[in-house]
Amino acid sequence: MTLLFRTGLPAFVMVAGLGFLALLPLLAEWVDNIFLIDLFMRLMILSIAAVGLNLILGYGGMVSFGHAAYLVIGAYAVGIPAYYDVYDGFLQFAIAIFASAAVALVTGAIALRTKGVYFIMITMAFAQMVYFTFVSIEEYGADDGLTINMRSEFAGLLDIEDNFTLYYFVLVSLIAVLGLVYRIVHSRFGMVISGAKGNERRMQAVGFPTYRYRLVCYVISGAICGYAGALLGNFTNFITPEMGDWVHSGELIFMVVLGGAGSLFGPVLGTAVFILLEEYLSRLTQYWHFPFGAMLILVVIFTRGGINGMFRWIGMKSGIGGRS
Repeated sequence: MTLLFRTGLPAFVMVAGLGFLALLPLLAEWVDNIFLIDLFMRLMILSIAAVGLNLILGYGGMVSFGHAAYLVIGAYAVGIPAYYDVYDGFLQFAIAIFASAAVALVTGAIALRTKGVYFIMITMAFAQMVYFTFVSIEEYGADDGLTINMRSEFAGLLDIEDNFTLYYFVLVSLIAVLGLVYRIVHSRFGMVISGAKGNERRMQAVGFPTYRYRLVCYVISGAICGYAGALLGNFTNFITPEMGDWVHSGELIFMVVLGGAGSLFGPVLGTAVFILLEEYLSRLTQYWHFPFGAMLILVVIFTRGGINGMFRWIGMKSGIGGRS
C-alpha cells in the first residue's frame, strides 16, 4: 500500500484499475466480447514499453525517439527462434532482454555523448538502422514480416497458447515492471539519474560519473522495451519490421507525456487513453485521426503533468490523494 500512496495518484484509482484488469477476462466472457481481452492485452504490453521509456524520459530527461527499435528486437527474438522450431520461452525472453540491452549499450554509449535535439536525432537514426536491417533480411520475411506458428513454451509451467493465461502473464509482467521501476527511481541510483536531469554539472561536481549512470539507465530502459517486444510477438503471432518504425517511437513518447512523464503510473494511464480513444474513434469515422489528435492536444495543454497530474490535483482538492 505504501507504493500506492507514494505515486501521486489517488490510491482508489490505482486499486480500481488493477482490480478491473484482473477481472476483465471474466467480464469479457460475461458480456460475450472476447475482443476486450485482446484490446487490453495490447494496452498492457504497450504500457510496459511506455513505463520502460519513462525511466529515461520522465526521470532522466533523455528524449529517445527510437525505443520502438527495442520492441521489434524483442519481437524478432521470439520470431527468429520460432522460425527454426525453437519455442523455448526462457531462451526467447532471455534473447529479447539481452539483445535489446546489448543494442542499447552500444547505441546509448554513442547517443549519450550528445544532448538535446542531437540526442533525439541520433536515437531515431539508430532505430531506423534496426528497421532497415530487418527489412533487408529476406530469410525472415523482409518487409512482409514473419509468422509465429506457436507461442513460447515454458517447460510445461505456463501455457500461453491459452489467451487467458497469456493475459494474466502480461498483467503480472506489467505489475513486476512497475515494481522494478519504483525500486529503481527510489534508490540511490535513481536519485542520481533524477539529479542529473535537474543539473548534471552539479552532480558531476559532487563526484558522480553521470555518463555511466545514464548509460546504465538507458540499457535498463531498452531491456524493458525488449521484454515488451517479446510479449508483443507472442500476442500478435506475426511480426514485421514496421513495429520498429520511428512513428511508433513517437507514439510511445506521446503515451508517456499524455499520462504524465516522471510519474510511475502516468505511462499506463497515457497508454490506456491513447489506445482506447484510438479504438473508439476509429469505429466512428474514417477521419478519426483529426478528433483523436485534437483531443490529445487538449489533454496535454490543459492538464499539467498529464492525466496523472490531473488525478493528483483532484486528489489534493478532495483530500484523498498522495504525492508524487
